[in-house]
Amino acid sequence: MQITIIGGSKGTGSQLAAQARKAGHEVTVLSRSGNAPEGVHVVRGDATDPAAAGKAVVGADAVVVTVGGAKGVPNQRAAVTRAVIEAMKKEDVQRLMVQSSLGAGDSGSQMPAPLRIAMKVALAKPLADHNEQEAAVQSSGLDWTIVRPTGLTDKDPTGSWQALQTSEPGTLRGSIPRADLAACMLGLLEDAASIGKAVGVSS
Repeated sequence: MQITIIGGSKGTGSQLAAQARKAGHEVTVLSRSGNAPEGVHVVRGDATDPAAAGKAVVGADAVVVTVGGAKGVPNQRAAVTRAVIEAMKKEDVQRLMVQSSLGAGDSGSQMPAPLRIAMKVALAKPLADHNEQEAAVQSSGLDWTIVRPTGLTDKDPTGSWQALQTSEPGTLRGSIPRADLAACMLGLLEDAASIGKAVGVSS
């Protein structure tokens, strides 16, 4: 599979790029820094630039958006996601996965009870960005999957995780190593049953 990762120079995106490459996929990363794991094709540019986004997604079987917020730029995640969706439509690429956050959309009930109020207050702006991002994804007409991780850490991977839809019983734990999240995302990307679903993920 040819996978394009938007924001794959660090964090979860970098982990996903490295794991996908190791699994035998062809990987392209679009990032402003131009950094990427070894063996990965790099497109340097701003994902909100239609030319850069188009160049990155051309020929892709799947696109994954893992960008974070940008200082001084309101709703950066949503802006990037909308630009990527438009580029995908122009290049006739259907499969989209977006890294959102637990607490976005209807996922508040999946959060550990002590964190629910604190998260809503402390992360009000990022969650508003993610809500706008998710709305763009869900109305895109593409084959989408939304992944909502809990708090991300750089701890060693455990090789296991919980992945729950809001329609399923249970709550999620408070964190997950980025490497485990990347492994979960790669598995969901390869699973057609995840299309049209939003999944909360934690250790």
